[in-house]
Amino acid sequence: MDLLQQIKQLEEEIKRTPYNKATEHHVGRLKAKLARLKEELEKEKRKSARQTISIKKEGDATVALVGFPSVGKSSLLNALTNAKSEVGDYDFTTKKPVPGIMEYKHATIQIIDMPGIVEGAASGKGREKEVLSAVRIADLIVIVADVFKLDSIEIVKRELYEAGIRLDQKPPDVVIRKKDRGGVKISSTVPLGLDERTIAEILKEYKIHNADVLIRENITMERLIDALNGNCVYIPSITVVNKIDIMDVDVNAIKVSATKGINLDLLKEEIYRKLRFIKVYLKPPGEKMSEKPMILREGARIEDVCRKIHNDFVENFKYARVWGRSVKHEGQRVGLDHVLSDGDVVSIYT
Repeated sequence: MDLLQQIKQLEEEIKRTPYNKATEHHVGRLKAKLARLKEELEKEKRKSARQTISIKKEGDATVALVGFPSVGKSSLLNALTNAKSEVGDYDFTTKKPVPGIMEYKHATIQIIDMPGIVEGAASGKGREKEVLSAVRIADLIVIVADVFKLDSIEIVKRELYEAGIRLDQKPPDVVIRKKDRGGVKISSTVPLGLDERTIAEILKEYKIHNADVLIRENITMERLIDALNGNCVYIPSITVVNKIDIMDVDVNAIKVSATKGINLDLLKEEIYRKLRFIKVYLKPPGEKMSEKPMILREGARIEDVCRKIHNDFVENFKYARVWGRSVKHEGQRVGLDHVLSDGDVVSIYT
């Protein structure tokens, strides 16, 4: 039996199995096996396929516009950036990623109009699957629908999920330390909905029979399997409904009109907020502080500042001095691993 047949058989068995406490460990094992086989199938496909769609990241962050064909992604890109993406009244006008640059609050944000995807893209062949693969490197995903295709929002989210893209989630808070003997020991810092037998059955599917497992969240089967697979990416998202000038709709999303310019400032602000930028001001030793900030992402360290100036600054780094909220006293001497805060002033010594 090949992988596809095994996957289909498992999916049917999961559908047939009633879910309750008595069957939880069995369902967990089945779901873990299904996820593992799907990942094996993906690895086989990647070996035989040549990736023809790719994104070259530029600027301070990269945003991917993802959605069905003909929802106005190209018009939105043109309205937000300096790009001139082809706009047409027919499906699949955009054949390859089209980048543009949006300057906002000192940040240089790369926005990319991705070719359209449809239902089944994650399990299909060809360019739509490549689009989902390319999107994985984005710092933010903007799901674009229009007022006539609101059902596409959930379909696109499902396709992204099947492609291993977890929207608006943090990675599972699980630490697994394998050992030679002693079985599986599970400890947690919060009450768990899953029982230990279910967790152990899922671990067995990944050939983990001896390990210390620390869980710091009320984890689901799916989140535990994600932690074991290690192939998921965790990306924030925004949902946008376009063509609001034609018809108003009641929807939990940012409503815009790319052609009429409605709510584009609101969308720009939300993109900036979701990317969680911080501003850092450079002060070369013995000189005045720069007026224009360096734009970094939340959690950035001194090493990121050095790399953004030039890689030589990392190799020749001695120490840095920092003024601002990230230090206990002004002008504190710090190393490459020091995490910065918004508004900090930094001097690099090489």
